[in-house]
Formats: sequence, structure tokens, C-alpha cells
Amino acid sequence: MQLLDLPFLHELTMLRRDIHAHPELAFNETRTADLVAAELTRYGLQVHRGIARTGVVGVLRAGTSPRMIGLRADMDALPLCELNEFPHHSKYQGKMHACGHDGHTALLLGAARYLADNPDFDGIAVFIFQPAEESEGGAAVMIEEGLFERFPVEAVFGLHNWPGIPLGQMAVMPGPVMAGTCAFEITIRGHGCHAAMPHQGVDAIVAGAQLVQALQTVVSRTLHPCESAVVSVTQFHAGEAWNIIPEEVVLRGTIRSFKPEVQETIERAIERLCSGIASANCAQIGVRFDHRYPPTVNSENEATFCRKVAASVLGAGNVQTNTLPSMGAEDFAYMLREKPGCYVWLGNGPGTGGCTLHNPHYDFNDEALVAGVSYWVELVRQALPKAG
Repeated sequence: MQLLDLPFLHELTMLRRDIHAHPELAFNETRTADLVAAELTRYGLQVHRGIARTGVVGVLRAGTSPRMIGLRADMDALPLCELNEFPHHSKYQGKMHACGHDGHTALLLGAARYLADNPDFDGIAVFIFQPAEESEGGAAVMIEEGLFERFPVEAVFGLHNWPGIPLGQMAVMPGPVMAGTCAFEITIRGHGCHAAMPHQGVDAIVAGAQLVQALQTVVSRTLHPCESAVVSVTQFHAGEAWNIIPEEVVLRGTIRSFKPEVQETIERAIERLCSGIASANCAQIGVRFDHRYPPTVNSENEATFCRKVAASVLGAGNVQTNTLPSMGAEDFAYMLREKPGCYVWLGNGPGTGGCTLHNPHYDFNDEALVAGVSYWVELVRQALPKAG
């Protein structure tokens, strides 16, 4: 094991807690971006700002090699009311770092500081501080605004804390690690009428209820049993009065999958169900798909490399390699579509007592700071080794 001795650990912990206390939502991470830029400047990095509005990129050069790799952390918080009462709880009502992006930002700053003080690598390390990971696709915006043209990294790496994985452990898997996500909206138009005289109308609620039930068969009866996917209806909107059968029903939900062809199969199945139930009920049904994040898929070589790095830091027995992928989504997927790379999970300890992602009682575990910084530093050293 090669965990680093961080002389600035207390300072880094306080920085992490300061970010936690001042959460900012997508594309509005102005205070966080100012803090990140100031810290990187203090460490001596070249700092670039304004990519995707609040994005910050720090560049650290050592030696003479032109080789370049990217390390990414997300900075945004969630629109959630924090229920924690510790001193560093959110100072902004309705905003909270409930996913640990405060920790991710601190980890990458810690790695930049350590490497600036100990530049024992040969090449260029690009530290990418990305806004708007939570549902707004900040990674895609950074790419659209020329991230990889300005910083042509040969590979890009990401990290997320993971409640449920013990402290001092990591999970590193090749292939799909996070699902792609697609929202759907189904509009059912019937013919409104008095609830006491249903024969005079076309009941959109009945058609909607049938459709909700039928959608449960899409995965179980359309996909190969070894394929993974989720179709969940999360909203059912209809009516305003107790004695009127409404004219319209709107269903909304989410689709999660790991392969484009599976996503395509699910969409066609939903369209067929909508058509059949519309015909059976004399209703009109339309469906709209909103494709959001693609699947997060680690490249084989980079996953093997990151597994080696994690093992050298934590010990081989503390690196999980067969953990099931998550049906959650992650916009680092956009970066992995452009560059080879790997997205790993860092143990945050037990997910008990509400300490799970997107929970109002969540907090990043500061005891994971040393392991996370050590991983990032060792990754740069091994990816950009000094000659001899």
C-alpha cells in the first residue's frame, strides 16, 4: 500500500467542508469556481476559466514529455433541503451537496497541490473541474465548447465516492459502469365526460392504467434475460374533479440501459404498446423520448491500468473488480465517448443512517480524502512516468 502522507490534510478537510456549506446548482457554481481557480493559482498551475460558463481547468507540466492526460471532478450540488445539523451543513436553503461533488472537488485539488509540490512525473496533467453534472450535462457542454481541442488528452479519468463500499476500497470495472438514461412522456387523449355516464366518453384513465401495467412487460418479455434495463413510470397526471372523467392523461418515467441497441428495442416496444392500447380503447396515444446521458463505458485498457493503480495504492485485496454496474447515470459518459478512460468508485463507508447518494442526510466521508488523493497522484505518476 502507498497511501500518501498529506501535510495539508486538515486544510483540505476544511476546504471540503466549506464547499459543502456553500452548495451551488448547475452552471451557477460561481463561488466554487472562484475557490478552485484561486487554489490552483496558489499551487502554481496554469488556470483556464469560462468553459461551460463556470468550468475551470488547471494545467500542470513536469519534465519534457508532450503526453497529456485528464482528471475530472464535478462541482455542482442538488436542489435538496439538507437535514444534517453538523456545523458545515448547507447554508443555502433548498441546495445541498448530497452526491459528494464537494468531496470530488477537494480530492482533485488535493492531488493538484501534492503533484505541484512533488512533480515526479513527465508530461502534462490536466485537472478538469466540471459544472452541471446533475441532469444538465455539463460534460457535454465543455466538450462542445472545445475542451479536448484546447487540451488534447490521450485519456480521461473520473472518480465518484460510493456509499456501501468500505473505506480503503475501490471498485474498478471494465465495460459499462453506469447506465444511460432516457426520459419518456406519454400523452393519452380520450373523450371527457361525466363520471356517472362513462359510456358517453373515452376513458383516458383506464387506458393509462392499462399502459402502466403493460409497460412492466417491456423488460421481462422483450429483452433477452441476460440483458439489463429498467422501465419505470414515475408520474401519472390526470383530472381535477371527482365527478369528471378527464380528457387527457400524461405519464412520465425513465428508461435505463447499458447498450444503444437495448435502448432502441425498449423504445420500439413502448411504441407498440401505446399503439395497441390506443386501438383497444379508441383513444389517441403519443409518446416522446428525451435521450439524456449515454451509458458510462470504461475502455478495457484504461480499466486494467486503473485497477493496477488502485492496487498499488490500496492493496490488490481492496480493489473490487466484479461489482455490478449501477442503473444511475453519469455525464462523464460524454467524455468517455470522446476519449478512452475509466470511471472508478471510491469507498465512502457504510450507506447506513441515510448516508446514501441523493439523500438529505448524506455527507462525504472525509476519511476517504487520503485514499482518493493518493489514487489520483499515483495515476498521474504511472500514466506519465519519468524516464529511467
